Formats: sequence, C-alpha cells, structure tokens
Amino acid sequence: MSETTVAVPGLAVGTPSPVIAVRPVVLPAPGRGEDLRVRVSAPATGNELPVIVFSHGFGESMDGYAPLVDFWTAHGFAVIQPTHLDSRTLNLPPDDPRTSLIWRLRVEDLTRVLDGLDFVEAAAPGLAGRLDRSRIAVAGHSWGAQTASMLLGARVLGPEGEPGEDLSDPRITAGVLLAVPGTGGADLTPFAAEHFPFMNPGFAEMTTPALVVAGDHDQSLLSVRGPDWFTDAYVQSPHGKSLLTVFGAEHSLGGISGYNVTETTDENPERVALIQRLTWAYLRTALGVDGSAWPAARAALAAAGDPLGRIESR
Repeated sequence: MSETTVAVPGLAVGTPSPVIAVRPVVLPAPGRGEDLRVRVSAPATGNELPVIVFSHGFGESMDGYAPLVDFWTAHGFAVIQPTHLDSRTLNLPPDDPRTSLIWRLRVEDLTRVLDGLDFVEAAAPGLAGRLDRSRIAVAGHSWGAQTASMLLGARVLGPEGEPGEDLSDPRITAGVLLAVPGTGGADLTPFAAEHFPFMNPGFAEMTTPALVVAGDHDQSLLSVRGPDWFTDAYVQSPHGKSLLTVFGAEHSLGGISGYNVTETTDENPERVALIQRLTWAYLRTALGVDGSAWPAARAALAAAGDPLGRIESR
C-alpha cells in the first residue's frame, strides 16, 4: 500500500517534480548582529510558484523540516527557511543582549525575507522571475508557529491584557501553524511565566486565514493545561480558520522536524504523510491555486475508514 493511500485515501497529489535547493543565501541584516542566512528550495521547473516562508522551532535551523519542505517543493511550492538567532547552529550565549528580544527578531527575520525576495530570487540559480508575489503563505512549528502567527495578526499581550504592536503583513494571505503555543498568564507553568514573558499571545486580531495543526497527545512542559492548549489559535481567533487534530500525535507531530531526528518522541510516517498532504491541499486552496484541493482533502479524510485525524472549520 502506498504512503499516499495510507495517509489520506482518495486524495491525489500528483507526481513529484525534481527540486533545487540553495543554502545559504545571505540577506544583509543591519542591527541584527549578523546577517540572515536562509535556505531556498523550489521545483526545478515551472513558473508563478506560490511561496511558503517557514519559521523553525526553538534550536532548529534552515536545514530542518525536510519531510515537509521536500513534499511542498516537489509539489509546486517555493519554500524559504531563515535561520533564527536561537538556532543551535549559532550558539548564541544566554547572556547575549539579544536573547530577550529573539521573539521579536524572529518576526523581523520573516519580514526581512519578504522584503528581500528580489535578492533571494537572484541568488538561487534558475529561480529569477518564477515566484508568484501575490501568493505568499507563512508557516511554522512550535515557537516558529508563534512567530508565524504574528504575521497573521496575532499580538503579544501586555501585563493588563492589552494587545501589543500589530506586526501583521498584508503580503501574507494564508498560514499554517503547527503545534502553536496557546495563551499565557495562568495557563503557563511558573517557570514559563518567569522566563518567557512573550508567551502571552492574543489571537483576537489574527484575521488572516490559517490552518492550525495540533496533536491530541501534545502535553507541553510550559503549560498547566492539556493538549487543547495548542488549539487556542483556532478557538480564539476570528472566523476563517481550520483545525486539523492529529490523533496520537505529540509535539513533533509524528516527525515533521526531520528524517530520523532524535527529538521525535512519536515517530509515525503516516502522521507525517497526513500533514504533508493536508497542509499542501489547504495552501493550494487558501492561496487561490486550486479551489478544489482543500474540499477534496477534507472529503477524503472524512471518508477514510480509520482516519488519522479530523478537520473542523469556523
């Protein structure tokens, strides 16, 4: 039985295409302390490629998340992955003055990628003129999902619950938030509340369409709540969102951060295949590439005899 059939019976994704990948593309970043390094991956052929800007989780880098990036690019997307300052590849010391601001610098990294698309295109051989600037999505996992959510309209709330600065970007028209942290305050452990004050998101202004992906066995060490904490971005944001709950999945969602990575506690290729295909279908519809892709994916999952997850929308 093929992986496609196991993951979402009846959902056709087409034949994968050859992919090109270039790293590092170095974007000038005055005031950041060092320039921004990114990885650019895209199909070797084709034009008007929709773009995904991907924000990695804590400690990861532009080289992570190959199971998702490989699938997305082989099926028609260009993916740009910046390396944030918290990456283990940079070894930023805890007492670095930038440490407390990394959450904000992460958002600026994504914005810098958007501002530098001309530079990125020119630096990747064969990519110039092939990106569709009208179809750009943002995606991220864990801390990267919180980073991505800021470009969709989420805010960091102040001490009295007041919304912080609006960092949303009109160039982003859809998002995918994988294991995105939930609300702060009393929902955090004392350690998280003391050390991560930026973990206090408000989703009331997150108006851009998005797919939230959560594992129903994802128990965070930073929250006193259960796995439902990772659904707050769906429950508390305005309408126009979808939620994919992946059955049995923990924080790595079956292993999306890399092939055979040691931090995966719930390795399951079928869960990864499910997320590959459903995020691909969602973005194709949300970005206006194929209006039938997401409805077909939802129908295929609902018709599965033993589904790996469920989808709801509001």
